[in-house]
This record gives sequence, C-alpha cells and structure tokens, in this order.
Amino acid sequence: MKSWMIAVCLVVVGHVSAMKDFPTLNHLRPSSSIADQSLAAQQLIGRVLGVDLASHFNVTVTGAKVLDSFNIISDGNTVFITATTGVAAAMGFYYYLKVHCGRQFTWAGQQLNIPSPLPAIAQPGITIMANDRFRYYQNVCTVSYSMAWWDWSQWEQHIDWMAMNGINLPLAFTGQEAVFQKTYMKLGFTADDLKMHWGGPAFLAWSRMGNMHGWGGPLPQSWIDNQLALQHQILARMRDLGMIPVLPGFSGLVPENFTRLYPNASVSRLSDWGGFNSSYCCTYLLDFEDPMFNKIGSTFIQTMQDEFGTDHIYNADSFNEMDPKSSSPSYLKTAGSAVYNAMATADPQAIWLMQGWLFQSPFWTPEPTKAYLTSVPIGKMIVLDLIAEGSPIYVRTQSFYGQPFIWCMLHNFGGTMELFGNIDAINNGPFKGRQFTGSTMVGIGLTPEGIFQNEAIYEFMNENAYAKSPRNLTEWFTNYTVQRYGGYHSDADQAWQLLRQTVYRGSVRSTMGLAQLRGSATSVPTLRPQLPARYPPSSALNNKDGLRDHSRGVIPTSRPSLKQHLPDVWYDTKLLYMAWKHMLNAAPKFSNNSLFRYDLVDIGRNSLQMLSIQYYTAILAAYQNQSIDALDKAGGAMMNILSDLELLLGSDPHFLLGPWIRDARSWGVTASEADLMEYNARNQVTLWGPTGEIRDYAAKQWAGLISGYYAPRWGKFIGMLALCVSQ
Repeated sequence: MKSWMIAVCLVVVGHVSAMKDFPTLNHLRPSSSIADQSLAAQQLIGRVLGVDLASHFNVTVTGAKVLDSFNIISDGNTVFITATTGVAAAMGFYYYLKVHCGRQFTWAGQQLNIPSPLPAIAQPGITIMANDRFRYYQNVCTVSYSMAWWDWSQWEQHIDWMAMNGINLPLAFTGQEAVFQKTYMKLGFTADDLKMHWGGPAFLAWSRMGNMHGWGGPLPQSWIDNQLALQHQILARMRDLGMIPVLPGFSGLVPENFTRLYPNASVSRLSDWGGFNSSYCCTYLLDFEDPMFNKIGSTFIQTMQDEFGTDHIYNADSFNEMDPKSSSPSYLKTAGSAVYNAMATADPQAIWLMQGWLFQSPFWTPEPTKAYLTSVPIGKMIVLDLIAEGSPIYVRTQSFYGQPFIWCMLHNFGGTMELFGNIDAINNGPFKGRQFTGSTMVGIGLTPEGIFQNEAIYEFMNENAYAKSPRNLTEWFTNYTVQRYGGYHSDADQAWQLLRQTVYRGSVRSTMGLAQLRGSATSVPTLRPQLPARYPPSSALNNKDGLRDHSRGVIPTSRPSLKQHLPDVWYDTKLLYMAWKHMLNAAPKFSNNSLFRYDLVDIGRNSLQMLSIQYYTAILAAYQNQSIDALDKAGGAMMNILSDLELLLGSDPHFLLGPWIRDARSWGVTASEADLMEYNARNQVTLWGPTGEIRDYAAKQWAGLISGYYAPRWGKFIGMLALCVSQ
C-alpha cells in the first residue's frame, strides 16, 4: 500500500473514533465504478483547462472510504491526483489550482492562467482528508430562484463547479413532475386533473412544498417532458463523478380533486402560506394514517426508481413554513413514520433527508420536535440544520435527538444581491458543531435560496470541507484576491480587507454608516440574522435590535412608501465607498480580468444602493415639511442614482435582465408557451404572485429591471408626492 494511503487510513481511524458512527449510512456511496469516476474527473479537467493542458493531469480513483481524501504529486510536467472518489479527485484538482497555481473557478467566471512549468509537489505529495462524510448542496428554493431556466450546458458547468468544491450530496429535483404525473396516472388521474396541482416553471419549488399550487401555470407538457430528459443528463453526470444525488420523496400533497377518485380518502387543507387567493392557496394534504398515503408514496418511489435508478436518499418536507394541524406527539410521530415508511416500502435502504427549516417556527417546542425527529429509526434520517450560521437548531435539540445532521450555511434569501456574510460564524461554526457534546454532525452544506452573489463567502465556506481549524481572515482574503485576479495589488487587497471588516462581519456590527446618514451616531448589540417575516425570530436568534442581514428593504428595489422602512446597515458605509475607490485604483492592472470587472461592478452597485438611503430620507423629510423645492432636489437625486445604477449594471453581462428572460423563453415550444415562461420569469423577480403577495422578495439589481421597473415605480412615487405638496 502506498505510504500516503497508509497515512490516510491512520488518520481516518482516529477521526472516526471521535465521531458518532452511523452504520445505517454506509450504503450511501458512489454507484459508478472507480474507472468511470476516474474518467469523469479526467474529462472535467479537460472541460476546465482544455484538452492540451488537461493532458498534464493524471487522475486515479481508488474507491470510497468513510471520509474522502486526495493526494497530489507534481513533477512540474504532470500532476498526479489519487483520490477516493471522482468528487474527491475534482476537489484535489481545484485545491491544486487555488493553492499552488493561484487560480479560481467561480459562478461569475474563471481565472485560469496556469503557470508553466506546473508547480512541483515532491513525493509523497500532499494528502488532504475531508472533515466529514458529506458535503451537501442546494436549498429546495435554489432550483427556482437561480436554476429555473438552465439547459444542459449550464448544468454541466455548474456540476463541474460542484465537484471541484467537493459537493458529494447534491439535491436533484429536476423532472420530478413527470414522475408524479406517471404515478397519479397509475392511480386513475388524467393530465387535466393535475394541471392546477403544480405551479408554473418559476414557482415549482413552492408547489412542491405545498405552499401554494397553480400560480404561474398550467405547466406545459413540453416542459414536463423536457425537464425529465434534462434530469437524466444531470443524474448521469453526478453519478459518474461519484456524487450521491438526493431525489424527491412523497410528503403527502395531493391534487385538489383527489377525493373525486378516492371519496373515502381523508384529506385536509394546509394553511394560507403567502396571502394567495383561494385559487392558489391551501394545498390538500393526505392524512398520514390514510392507507393511500403509503400507496402513493411507495408507488412514486418505485416509479422514480424505474425511471432514474436510486441512490437511496430522498428529500421530503411536509410542513415547510406551515405548522402542522396538531402539536400532539402521537400525531407528529405518525406523520414522520408515514413519510419514511412510504420511502422504505419501495426502497428498504431508504434514508430520509429533511430540511430543518421548519424547526425555526415557535410551534416546534421540545416535545413535538423530539416526537417528529424520533418517529424514524435513528440513522434513517439526515436533518439539514439549514441556517446553522445564524440560528443553529442542533444546540437546542440535543443534536437533533440523536439523528445525524448537516451543518448548513443558508446565507441568502430570494437570490437577492446585497453584499453580506457572517464570516466569523462560517469560520467557527462547523468546528463548534463537530465539538458539540454528543454531536451527530455528519457533514457541511450550502443551502442558499439563490446563488450568483457574494462569491467570496461561498469559496470560504466550501473550504470548510477540509480546513482543520478556523482560518486567519486577513491572510485568507489576501490569498483570495490573488487567486481571483491572477496577481497581487495592494489596492485590491485593501479593498477586500475593508469588505472583510464591513459587509462580511455580520456578527460584529454598528450602525455607524446609517447613523451618519441620519446625522447621529448609534451603536447596536451583536446579533444573528433575522428570518423572513413569515417566521418570527426565535429566541435562538438573539435578535434584540431587529436588524436583518439579507436584502429585504434595499432602497432601489423596494416599493417606495411614506412609512420609513430604512434597510439595516451594520457597518460604516464610508469604508464600503473606500473599498470601491481602492478597486478603481487597481483597475489599470486588472482591467482585462473578467472577475475583477465583475467585482468592480458589484461593489459599486452596493455603494450606490447605500447612497440611495440618504436620498430616500431626504424625500420623506421634504414631503413632511411640504417643501416642493427640497422634494424636487431629493427626488431628482434619487432618479439620477437609479440612472447611474442602470448604467453601471449594464457594463457587465452578469447584471442584465436579458439573459433571465432569454433563457426562460427558450423553454417554450410554441409562442404562447414562450410567453408563459417570460411571464413566470418577470413575475418572480417583481410581484411574486398574482397581486404582489411576496412582492420584491426575489428582487434583482439588473440592468433592464432598474430602468424598466424600479425606476418608473420610484418616479410615480416621487411624482405623487410632488402633486400632493403642490396642491
């Protein structure tokens, strides 16, 4: 046995002995052969670097262990990567690119100017072992807020990114409507019976969770069929790389006309989630004790196995942002058992993966929480501690009462774009989770509602897969700028150090910037992120001052109101503006670097967003003082800043509305279908509902959306105030 493999085995034995062991999870392993995984990882390198350069990399996959590891050796001409799985090999490849070549591969682009000769690593090489069994990825909302319109080329590149960052447990929800359609048709339903059961293409995440149904639909059959074909491609690539895809399970949601065919079935209606009218709200839930529950759930799993095969892990959430009808422990034990048993009837090796988001609700006191979690045999459920960086559940549930859990960073709501990150919590939290008394932690995860924002935070979080201790943040951000821009520049470094001290210090805060805008200094206590309004903050949040760390209430993209709803500012805004100035100083050196240009726009965008606060407050003050001159001045300044924001955003392709609309329309087979897709796309990022039920929750600062929607809305508001003052 090679010396590096012996060393890894010794480390693994010591590591595992300090962890709670879950033999029930040992069958969650790559389904593809080591030869296929080696080939898939080698082909990934070819897609990233090109065939010629990729020929200087040699991948060998040895076989899965409890914990992934990789070894890298380089003689300057060839880099040899030996790893336990294809994912581990891809992670080793990216580790080499980042740490030894100073390069980066992210959502916004790549900086891949590889040095020649290749950096050498003498034998026995560098061996890195993952800290946990799993690295999970995706919120159930991510696929709608960020991936709704992706074709295979976009999925292919993103799966490469996933593998390079070590993701081995990805959610794979695409195409499930086709499987549900086949399941219900076996039970006697027709396609027409199901038309209002699902939401439109941009709203599928919420109809899948039972939050609403029908809005944005009906779902075209062409969409159902084409998404099924896409899912086959997605699963094939994930499995080739050694990932373990998480497929959907049955949570109990049934079509509105279910009792027409099954009049004796016991069904109830879920509560109104978002203020939708009766056409779209209050999805039907099949009673957990009804015999049809197991029949539908097991038929669905079996139908899905016939279509896709299985990796034995399924996600289902019966009570996402909607409390159960009873807090009785017996009821909740029955509910949990029913969901799991439906999986296990068709797949005796089934593992239920559940989002732990529901436990943020005050409904879930210890007794009902324990009843629900222990309704399933210990080790047959994995819980995602969905917002562990802000409101960890494991600390108040005795580590989920023995069920294994994954420490997740949620970070983002609605795919909004404000620069933010609780870097200290992300740096220390996973280590605290592993060290917690009786910890059942088995992994880390990324669970943002939307992506394409705050790339530094995700690069940082992904390194928790193998980081052995919290990192020196000053050093990390310096290295980040070098990897991102391909070289060092003191101004670029200083810009990111300022961002580290401001927007990315969500746990150590002051409102100095906002106080300056108001004309007085104010300090606030330390806090954790606040949940969206639909879930009141729990005591675990320690949210005493009510600040929010996500971008609800951002001035340019929020509906204007006479009620002053200023956004939360937890840092000195002058430091943000200084960071933007430093980036401008570094521009001559990095002007040809696409990632630098992206960051220059992004930091500038956030700076203009913060500047708009003072104009908004001036507009309100002018109206209150009934001063038309002051209102004209402040209103003009606000419209000018929106114009500047539109111009700035239009300078980079990542900040445009057009691609979102173009990609949406591409899924329409007919003109009417293309129009439906576009309507879905536009509604999600604006009204989010028939009449603005969740208005601006998924707001985007995109060129085209600023000039075509937000600026006209502000213009109408300012004009209305001027009319009132002048009368």
